[in-house]
Amino acid sequence: MNFADQDPALRPLLDRVLSADDRARIEPLLTELGALAAGEMDRQAALADANPPRLRSYAPDGERVDEIEYHPAHDRLAEIAFERFGLAAMSHRPGVHGRPDRAPHTVKYALSYLYVQSEFGMACPLSMTDSAARVLRLFDPDRYAAEIAALASTDPAVRATGAMFMTEKQGGTDVGRTETVATPADGGAHWTLTGKKWFASNPGADVILTLARVPGQGEGTRGLGMFLVPRLRPDGTRNAVRIDRLKDKLGSRSIASGEVTLDGAYATPVGELTSGFRQMAEMLNVSRLSNAMRATALMRRAVRESVAHTRQREVFGTPLFDQPLMRVTLLPMILDAEAALGLVLEAAARLDDADAGDATAAGLVRVLTPLAKYTVCKRARTVTGEAMEIRGGNGYIEDWVNPRLLRDAHLGSIWEGSSNVIALDVLRCLRRQAAHRTLAATYGGRAGALPLPAGKRLAARWEELAARGDRLLAGPADEQEMRIGRYADELTRTVMATLLLEQAAYECEGPSPNGRTLLAAHAYLHLLADPDALPRTALHHLDALADGGCRVPVAVAEGAA
Repeated sequence: MNFADQDPALRPLLDRVLSADDRARIEPLLTELGALAAGEMDRQAALADANPPRLRSYAPDGERVDEIEYHPAHDRLAEIAFERFGLAAMSHRPGVHGRPDRAPHTVKYALSYLYVQSEFGMACPLSMTDSAARVLRLFDPDRYAAEIAALASTDPAVRATGAMFMTEKQGGTDVGRTETVATPADGGAHWTLTGKKWFASNPGADVILTLARVPGQGEGTRGLGMFLVPRLRPDGTRNAVRIDRLKDKLGSRSIASGEVTLDGAYATPVGELTSGFRQMAEMLNVSRLSNAMRATALMRRAVRESVAHTRQREVFGTPLFDQPLMRVTLLPMILDAEAALGLVLEAAARLDDADAGDATAAGLVRVLTPLAKYTVCKRARTVTGEAMEIRGGNGYIEDWVNPRLLRDAHLGSIWEGSSNVIALDVLRCLRRQAAHRTLAATYGGRAGALPLPAGKRLAARWEELAARGDRLLAGPADEQEMRIGRYADELTRTVMATLLLEQAAYECEGPSPNGRTLLAAHAYLHLLADPDALPRTALHHLDALADGGCRVPVAVAEGAA
């Protein structure tokens, strides 16, 4: 098996969104990683999940060591991610896979999407390492050139991992209540940090970015500075970062999360200390896009498992896949996984543009990221749950992958901000930047320009959504908060519908037109307008939608409009 070969949407999407050079360069990586994900990685991931990390607080002589011991399966999965494929490195330096420049975010997320279909947990330290390198590059590149190089290395002898310690017990989402205190030391050459962090993923990281209160700087988030806390002090001794215990988590069990005490820990400032919260928000926003990518990967794996099971499982003499109710169950799962992948790659492409200085793209990324995190992570919980039920009793048994997919899916809606927190962040984008208008202008314009009748309907839907956003913002503040969740979900789904239709237009052109994605787009639009709809043509051609093994005539797809 090969997860890349079994994905009907991935390669056609990359054909459209990547340059010819990038597309040619990624192809052998897709083939190799797709095979690993379906084979060795899947076996190692099951082992790592069943053998979670353990904390060794003390050496035999009583010395405090705070070391985390991992199963060899974890180490092999880390080797594949960090070293063989350079998933944390490729956005930060040239040379990875022979590239003359840094890889686009679209390439990184496409490969990471394949990786996560087998191993979800490792994507946490991957994301934080990638994000830490990004923050240091953006805000303090000269001071931290060595740390950036280590975070972006694929050499096992020198590579470093990153972490973000933000959550405190009394604060949680309310970062302004952070109590960790920074104190200048050695005449201001460095600082010491004292406080407790309640949720610290990858607590044994080499490079930790955290927030601490700077004396005299003010209250709330204004008073917070960002600091780099290394695992080792400059003299090579262990820093005063005490891992109090590891969390016994529902999912993401292959990697460690813990409670940490900073006991006068050596630290150095990152960028301007008055900008700590803004700098951490940059790290958080990119990590939220990674969350959406991981949720998309979980959905795709769940869909693949469900399609394979229903094709071989016969009930009353008929394969489950061919039974009407099962087809109605599978169709929205297939559509949501495909639509989510389009959204993740779109956000990644706009992030590439924003990094190149495009202000409009930066505004889009600012709202697309929480939208994707909100809707895609919520939907992954439903899709993985449906997949477990589809497999029946076996789906509830740990011998199969379904329990792990379900456990991991629930983390996406909590990690880096729960759904309500994310919805309020979308509301903030609407209030401050009129982001609903930006979305409507961008994607409504793109929909209206498509040579497909459905494009005009989508453009009209965008006009209506923009007007609804205006009405929402005109209401009382408490009503805005009560309504934003549902409105954010509709914004996200309409972006995804637009991207599906855009991809469909691309695939319907050229020397070998295929109406498969157009059929998927029409079915998605029907269900968006009416959740009780029965897209009969799509249900009839479910084989093509499930794995792309057969083509759909464009005329057939057009008739499904």
